[in-house]
This record gives sequence, C-alpha cells and structure tokens, in this order.
Amino acid sequence: MKETLKECGVEEVDSCCPGSTMDPETKKYAVKRNYGNIALGLIQSCGCSASMTQEQVAASIGYSTSDVEAFPEANLGLGCGNPTALGELKEGYVVLDLGSGAGFDSFLAARKVGASGKVIGVDMTDEMLAKARKNADDYGFENIEFRKGDIEDLPVESGSIDVIISNCVINLAPDKSRVFSEAYRVLRKGGRMFVSDIVLLEELTEYEKNNEELICACVGGALLKDEYLKIINDAGFPIKIIEEDIEIGQRQYPGYSLESIKLELMKNKD
Repeated sequence: MKETLKECGVEEVDSCCPGSTMDPETKKYAVKRNYGNIALGLIQSCGCSASMTQEQVAASIGYSTSDVEAFPEANLGLGCGNPTALGELKEGYVVLDLGSGAGFDSFLAARKVGASGKVIGVDMTDEMLAKARKNADDYGFENIEFRKGDIEDLPVESGSIDVIISNCVINLAPDKSRVFSEAYRVLRKGGRMFVSDIVLLEELTEYEKNNEELICACVGGALLKDEYLKIINDAGFPIKIIEEDIEIGQRQYPGYSLESIKLELMKNKD
C-alpha cells in the first residue's frame, strides 16, 4: 500500500516527521493538498485504488455504466459506495453532499430531485470546488450550489436538509463526532442520512494512524467499526446497516482489515 501511494505521487507533509503524531489541522492540510492535486490532475488517485481505472472503481462500488457515462468529468474514481442508490431521493428534496469533490454524487442526486429540488455540495478544497462548479455549468445544472466549508462546521442552516449523502469522506475528518452532530443539526425532523464509509476491523498501529499517505487513502483516519457506530448513536441517530462490503479490502486496500459500510440514519421526528 505504501509503495503504491508513493507511485501515485502522494507526499508527506513537510512539517510532519514520518510516524509522529499529526494534529488535526495538519491532517486537514494533508487532505486538502492531496485532493487538490487530484482535482488538478497532478495525481490520479488518493492511493487506495492505483491499479484500477476510475471507471473500474465506480463500477466496483455500485455505480452503473449510465451514471459514469452521464458525468465522466466528475467521476474521479474516489469513494467506497454509491450513497445516491441507498435510499429514495424524491423530487423537491433538498440534498446535502458532504465532501462533494468534483460533484459526481451531487449531479446524480440533482437529477433525481429535479428542478423543484436542490443539492448543496460542501467541500473544503478550492480546486475541487472549482472543478465541481465548472462541471455544473458544463452539464447545465441550475439546482446545485457548491459551498466551501468544513464538514465539522457546516455552512448550512439548521433543519433545512431532507437528505444528506456522504461517500468515503467522514473517515478523513479528524473530529467525526462533530461531523455527525452537525449532520443531525442541519437535517429536518425525520430527515435521513446515507453514508458509505471505511471502517476498520482491526486496530492500526500509531504509525499507520499518523501516516499521511494512509490518511489520504481513507485508511489512517478510519475508526474501528464499533467505535464509529457508537459515535453515530451518541449524535442521536438510530442506525440501519444496509450493507457491508468486506471484499473492498482485497480490491483497493490490500494488507488492511477493513470494510466499506453503508448506513441509513434518521433524525427523530419528535
């Protein structure tokens, strides 16, 4: 895995010695730099799937050929699932896409909610936002807005969202408790959240947890499955596990015991 990431051009943060403890802001800087380089085309992958094409990654995690062909410029081969396929998105819904990247999931959602609905994509990386906004213009979408922001502190009004989607992004956030608390805040009563994310089945070493390459590849910042689910419960969400993809470890993360977990979460109606 480490050698594969090196081949993709992922570099270590200059201010962080390999194996040392990275503070939250340093981790965010590493993620922003890495995903900014992906948006610019300077590197082709976050490192988790260097042996697969973008189309192959998309197909392996649940996207149809028609999805990929509809929005090819937005498919960067990132993600660990297809959150837009997990639950029904109805016309008129307001959808929030956490870590919207080049806009692939946002565009799929916007097509479902129609002109009477709206999709808000939030991303902290300027290069990704620029790419997403250009893609939206090129594809002719008028019901999408891409906002710069941190998913730990969402630039979204409380109680304004019908559905949240998140695709392999929360593992990149240092404070996952804050992410789910923010998600709960912005959802309307009875609103739902569909999550695809990487969770660990075995503990990582301290070196692995603080290795920039592994963090940017969605491994180093991932939590053990039980810990991840507890954080969600603590934020107030009942949890429905839709699917668990253990084979993703063999396809994209050789050498690590993990899975992609697909979840439906609902904010209480009371």
